[in-house]
Amino acid sequence: MGKKASETAGKAITCKAAICRKPGEDLVIEEIEVASPQAWEVRIKIICTSLCHTDVTFWKMDFGPEGSFPKILGHEAVGIVESVGELVEEVKEGDLVVPVFLPSCNECRDCMSSKSNLCTKLGSKFYLGMPRDGTSRFRDLKGEVLHHFLFVSSFVEYTVVDIAHVVSLNHHFPPDKACLLSCGVSTGIGAAWKVAEVEDGSSVAIFGLGAVGLAVAEGARLRGASKIIGVDLNTDKFEIGKKFGVTHFINPTALGEKTVSQVVKEITDGGADYCFECIGLASLMKDAFSCSREGWGKTVILGVEKHGSEFNINCYEILRGRSVVGSMFGGLKPKSDIPILAKKYLDKELRLDDFITHEVNFQDINKAFEFMAQGKSIRCIIWMDK
Repeated sequence: MGKKASETAGKAITCKAAICRKPGEDLVIEEIEVASPQAWEVRIKIICTSLCHTDVTFWKMDFGPEGSFPKILGHEAVGIVESVGELVEEVKEGDLVVPVFLPSCNECRDCMSSKSNLCTKLGSKFYLGMPRDGTSRFRDLKGEVLHHFLFVSSFVEYTVVDIAHVVSLNHHFPPDKACLLSCGVSTGIGAAWKVAEVEDGSSVAIFGLGAVGLAVAEGARLRGASKIIGVDLNTDKFEIGKKFGVTHFINPTALGEKTVSQVVKEITDGGADYCFECIGLASLMKDAFSCSREGWGKTVILGVEKHGSEFNINCYEILRGRSVVGSMFGGLKPKSDIPILAKKYLDKELRLDDFITHEVNFQDINKAFEFMAQGKSIRCIIWMDK
């Protein structure tokens, strides 16, 4: 770290990375080589990064293309542009940027439509490298290729990201809060605002009060929801949830003979207007759906199913007016919507500070995994040079 951009632009950089060499094992801090950015690419000096449940899921995964190793995990981060490749005009050296897993080419049919936040031009064809050609910009000092993760790979001092995955922010924005906006918090808030379109006086049930679920609560609070029900096995989450507007807490193991659905329907007089599944379990998706109100109840699926299980529902229940919708990144378009969330924080409308429960130095990155496994962490900020 501490290299001057004028000395490194156009050259490979040697820096430290936390490498995941085998599924479920501690990350190993090693010196690696990061190539210079090619056309459409940006090399970013990471200021700080954070650990998301998705990182943990893929850290453990040992099957499919996403189960390839060694790789550099991490996809929630903020950094400074160190250098740019050809054809990059959107950002320049020294800009504060947030890398995001969801691309925006601003040219394809989906990017130009208000109905979608996906990108059909880049999509997710390559899981292990850069989005345009699938190759890696990382190698260890023995020359072995290190795979990318979700087009970001932020557990490293310098990373290379396609410009379609880069969002520019006001240079004075607090970096630790900017880090939160690159995935989980934006996903939850966006789901409440853009996917469900929660309105004043409505009722909401949230399954899983991690960062995404609490962000859903924050979004629902800001939209004026009158009842915000948190469903979680960890009773400590209720006190935390109150900060974000949670009004009722349900621990499924403490209901006796009653089901979660019965309790939610009692609280909401027939079922929640909006239900959100934020864990990634097909069984919970079904529970969330069963808690939604007949006639207009909407269930929003945000969790990535951990086991590849199918989500099955009764067709008759759909005919009764309930609906289910899935969402990536909470329906937000990163390049236009993340700056809006940043402004709302600066205007003191949006709470971000309370999402940060722990902070560690990069050398202690494995502690972040321990905090999450213990259920103690909402978001742990990992500082690269502090």
